[in-house]
Amino acid sequence: MRHVNGIRAVLPALLALTSLGFGLSPAAAAPDTAPAAAAARPAPAADPGLVDALRRDLGLTPDQARTRLDQEATAARLLPRVRDLAGSAYGGAWFDPVRGRLVVGLTDSAHAAAVRATGAATAPVARTEAALDGAKAAVDTVSRNRPAPAAVTGWRVDPRRNAVVVTVAAGSRTDGRVKAFLDAAAAAGPVAVEETAQQAPRTLSAGVVGGDPYYINGNTRCSIGFAVQGGFVSAGHCGRAGSSVVGWDGSAMGSFVDSSFPGNDYSYIRIGNGWWTVPVVLGWGTVSDVLVRGSWQAPVGSSVCRSGSTTHWHCGTVLGLNETVNYSQGAVYQLTRTSVCAEPGDSGGSFVTGDQAQGVTSGGWGNCSSGGQTWFQPVNEILSRYGLTLVTA
Repeated sequence: MRHVNGIRAVLPALLALTSLGFGLSPAAAAPDTAPAAAAARPAPAADPGLVDALRRDLGLTPDQARTRLDQEATAARLLPRVRDLAGSAYGGAWFDPVRGRLVVGLTDSAHAAAVRATGAATAPVARTEAALDGAKAAVDTVSRNRPAPAAVTGWRVDPRRNAVVVTVAAGSRTDGRVKAFLDAAAAAGPVAVEETAQQAPRTLSAGVVGGDPYYINGNTRCSIGFAVQGGFVSAGHCGRAGSSVVGWDGSAMGSFVDSSFPGNDYSYIRIGNGWWTVPVVLGWGTVSDVLVRGSWQAPVGSSVCRSGSTTHWHCGTVLGLNETVNYSQGAVYQLTRTSVCAEPGDSGGSFVTGDQAQGVTSGGWGNCSSGGQTWFQPVNEILSRYGLTLVTA
């Protein structure tokens, strides 16, 4: 039996099977002095292993890691409230790790006092989030009518820049196809171009190898994302509706009910044959296995960790929301960019911030030896699309 630590003390009978079942997986802000607000619900004490993972991957001391996890939990719970308070002046938000607070962009300072009273900081911006989302959607439409060339690796709404940022390969801006796409994108709204020498993102499924996988039709390996009532969610590029799924031990698990890729990158797998669901994400011995307690969305700037069947447990930060990634198979919309590394076989695996589910691994570039970046499909979108309920502790 594979080692599963920490959770056995909480769910001893249940987790004797968990290790054979679900747990396989895989703009500068204006200064303000508003008092810090308490979280709506105090988060459980940080697991020592998670604290150590943030120390390793983000260069934090243990005290800094514990403080940051508390601050991020507060920021995530404030996000819906400040969005309502800002109303039509809402220009997006992000977590500032230096100040340890959520920063809210506002196009109208008349809303600043109410937002600051929650404990969040504010920053003046020129455009609302709605305007930026509209511009980004217009660029998405451009890409559907005129597929982006390979040198255009993606585009996203960046709340800190208050613009839609299009990422292109270094030195490619003078290429005729790239220039035509950028001209069409600029006509859609406020666009900033970012050149990068990084590799192009790719999906992260893999052929059959050893480890703790789930297998699709016997020849593809991916990682479980999160347990939902009746099954689990994962990446869409891992399999198609009707594809059969077996567990790490070769026993039948179930089959794909539906999947979407490209365009989206998510899937729902219904399980049976004695497999069951529990609210657990494997820590792979790096941290205690994580109990999932909800799915509050972490703002840009928050820490985030990933569990997958190839590279196990790694952490980083949320770099951007609502990003379109231009894979070789086609564009995928509304992904979240992170600084976490991943490798083939990690596709579909879990992204969490603290004890909150964030999304399932889609693709990335680089590896966990030299570094890289990874994108995930937000879990709340998947739950909404399929009418699913997340299994929580």
